Amino acid sequence: MDDPVLHPATRVVHLGRPPREPGTPVSPPVVLTSTYAADGPVDYARHANPTWAALEEAVGELEGGRALALASGMAALAAVFSLVPRGGTVVLPRHAYSGTGWLLDDLEALGDLTVRRVDVTDPAEVERALPGADLLHLESPTNPMLEVVDLAWAAGAAHRAGALLSVDNTFATPLLQQPLALGADVVVHSVTKLLSGHSDLLLGAVVLPDDEAGRERYERVHRHRSSRGAVPGPVEAWLALRGLRTLEVRLERAQASAATLAERLAGHPGVLEVRYPGRGTMLAVRVRGGAEGAERVAAAVRVWLHATSLGGVDSQLERRRRHALEPATVSEDLLRLSVGIEHVEDLWRDLSAALDTVTGGG
Repeated sequence: MDDPVLHPATRVVHLGRPPREPGTPVSPPVVLTSTYAADGPVDYARHANPTWAALEEAVGELEGGRALALASGMAALAAVFSLVPRGGTVVLPRHAYSGTGWLLDDLEALGDLTVRRVDVTDPAEVERALPGADLLHLESPTNPMLEVVDLAWAAGAAHRAGALLSVDNTFATPLLQQPLALGADVVVHSVTKLLSGHSDLLLGAVVLPDDEAGRERYERVHRHRSSRGAVPGPVEAWLALRGLRTLEVRLERAQASAATLAERLAGHPGVLEVRYPGRGTMLAVRVRGGAEGAERVAAAVRVWLHATSLGGVDSQLERRRRHALEPATVSEDLLRLSVGIEHVEDLWRDLSAALDTVTGGG
C-alpha cells in the first residue's frame, strides 16, 4: 500500500492487513494476551499488541505519519498535552470540544500549564496569544460552532512563535484534510467517532510525522501511554480497523446528506441560523424558542438519536449548552447535528417535523 497513485478510498480498505501470502487471513487477528514469552520484541502487553499495530499502520499512513492508539480520545488528548513542559502554555480555541477544555482546566488548576483561549476566526488574536506559548491546539472545524481555520497559516504562526501545532482531526478525518502535510506537528483523533463509525467503542489515536522531531515525540507519547496505562483493548482496536474500511463510503453518503440538510434547514421557519463549513458530516443550527425550543426539537425526533456523541452511522443531535462545560459563547438554542447514513429524505422528514413544534406547525 505504498503506491502513491492509489486513492485514499482504496488505501483505507487495504492498510493494516497481513501480507498477501498463501493461506494467510485477509484480516489481522485479535490478539488477546497480557503476557509474552521472554526475549522477544515485546515483553508485556502494556507496551504493544499486533492488533493495535495493524490499526496504527492504517491510521498513520492515512495521516502521513506514525500513529499510536490509546484507550480513548481523551487519553489521546492527555498524551498530546504531556508534550507541553511543566509550567508551559497552551493556546486553545474558545470553541473546542468541551472535554478538551475540561482536561486543560484541570491541568491548569494543578499548576501544570496555563491556558489562553482565543477566537480562532480572528488571526490577529491568535497571533497575539502565541508569544511564549508552547502549543497551539486547534480543531478545524471547531466543535460545536464549526469554525474553519487555515491550518497552513496556523502552523507558520505557531512555529514563528516557537510553539508546536496540534490538530484534532476528528471531524474532518484524514480523507478530508491531513494536518501534518499542512505543517502540524501532532494530530489527534477520537477514533470513537468517524474513523470507527458505529458508536460501539472508545478509542483514540495520536499521529506524529516520521522525521527526527516526530520520532522523538512519538517515543515520549509511547512512554506516556505505557506508564499511564492508557492502552486500548485489542477487541476495540480490531473493531475500529474493521469500521475504518468503510470510512470513505460512509463519509461520502453522510457528507452529501449534510449538505442537502444544511440547504433545506436554511429555509425552515423554525431555524434562525445554519452553521455548515461546506464539507464533512457535522452541522449546527439555532432554532426558535431558545433553550426550551431546542430541547423540544431534540425530544421530538424519532429517526435522529438524541445523544451526546457523533460520527456514527446513526444520525444524532443535541443541544450542547445542556452541558455546563460548554462556554457561554455557544448559544443556548444551538443544536449540534451529526449526520449518519440513513436516507436523507427520512432524516429531513423527521427533523422538519420536529422543527415544526417550535413554529406552531406541529
